[in-house]
Amino acid sequence: MKSHPNSPELPRAQRLVEHALARLRRLLQLEAISGVVLLCATALALLWANSPLAGSYHALWHTPFTIGLGTLVFSQSLHFWINDGLMTLFFLVVGMEIRREIHDGALSDFRQALLPIAAACGGVMLPALIYLAVNGQGAGLHGWAIPTATDIAFAVGLLALLGRGIPSGVRVFLLTLAVIDDVIAVLLIAFFYSDGLDYSGFALAGLGALLVLGLQRIGAGSAYAYVLPGALMWLGLLMTGAHPTLAGVVLGLLTPVSCLPMRERPRDVLSRVAGELQDNRGSGIASPGAAQSLRELRIAQRELLPPVVRVQLALHPWVTYGLMPLFALANAGVSLGGIDLSPSEPHWVMLGVAIALLVGKPAGVIGVSWLMVRLGFCRLPADVSWRGVALIGLLAGIGFTMSIFIANLAFADPNLLGAAKLGVLSGSLVSALVGLAWGALYMRRLGLAQALREA
Repeated sequence: MKSHPNSPELPRAQRLVEHALARLRRLLQLEAISGVVLLCATALALLWANSPLAGSYHALWHTPFTIGLGTLVFSQSLHFWINDGLMTLFFLVVGMEIRREIHDGALSDFRQALLPIAAACGGVMLPALIYLAVNGQGAGLHGWAIPTATDIAFAVGLLALLGRGIPSGVRVFLLTLAVIDDVIAVLLIAFFYSDGLDYSGFALAGLGALLVLGLQRIGAGSAYAYVLPGALMWLGLLMTGAHPTLAGVVLGLLTPVSCLPMRERPRDVLSRVAGELQDNRGSGIASPGAAQSLRELRIAQRELLPPVVRVQLALHPWVTYGLMPLFALANAGVSLGGIDLSPSEPHWVMLGVAIALLVGKPAGVIGVSWLMVRLGFCRLPADVSWRGVALIGLLAGIGFTMSIFIANLAFADPNLLGAAKLGVLSGSLVSALVGLAWGALYMRRLGLAQALREA
């Protein structure tokens, strides 16, 4: 903490609090800590859902939460508001990160952008084929889409456990793959596990997108101005029957990557206003023009960073340490009791899901990536090796939330549903453990290679 020559000495209690908060901020900036928090929330959910207090766990997430104005009332469970509401902020951050990479990062090259998209398609098709090979007939056939989805929150959280030494290209590849994977999963739900899409909702979602573009056109730089258009996009996608959190991805991709045009550069405004306030310090803050100067100061301070960076930095700690653990707590509580695997169908459903996640996901991701590079359609990012692609493939086998959601739609039989959830749980857990083990070896090789270059 820097001291200034003319600044008064702070009280000891205030200095201690500032020192503690500074250390806490440094701790929270470690990405591995976010992974630990996420895993702790997952473990708590599993223990709670399989304890004598399991009834309270399920009752909590089914508690209705209502918003309304007059006769307009919208009531949904707490589970809905977390998964379909708050998770929109997570997808907004993901969309912004992808937007930055498209602008001037790993996805700015079309051949590099095509690779994670193709890998995601491979990671959807092969698990579905493996599941169908195991459950080719009978009631279990309807669950073919269960192992096709990757859980972004858990995959990214586990990647964070490996530390900051992970190449940025690996993280961007995994994020892009997982987002495309989720989009495909949502489309599968819409076309194969629902009555179809209600296209009238797209008009409302389109209106929200047009309002976003219009506000950008007239130079609206405040993030609060985009809350209403974002809400219209969310509501429109909800009306269509698609997953409304996709509104976050769309809004993130629409976020500007350059600062708002100003007649005067932000740094020049800061210098000028600071000088004016220094000259008028005897007149007090209420002097004529001071309010206008302070307004200019706030706008210039805001426009020092482009919106895509500014909003992402503001949301990141809330999403990482608040939303993602809450999401894990609400979704990872799979009850293991009462599942009868003695009949053949539940037994093969469980095995089909687990094998498809553990084997099909990495094989599909790695195999299609290798094929696309081999045929010359794509090339690996500069900082991503085939060991990094293998790590991405293993972490893609973590299918928790969306897979369980699809299982609920696929099976009405409680025993088949329980077997499918057990397959998701076991396949995702083993994928996570194998991914972490491979990631540790991968990081060790990266460290050795870096040491040799520096020697």
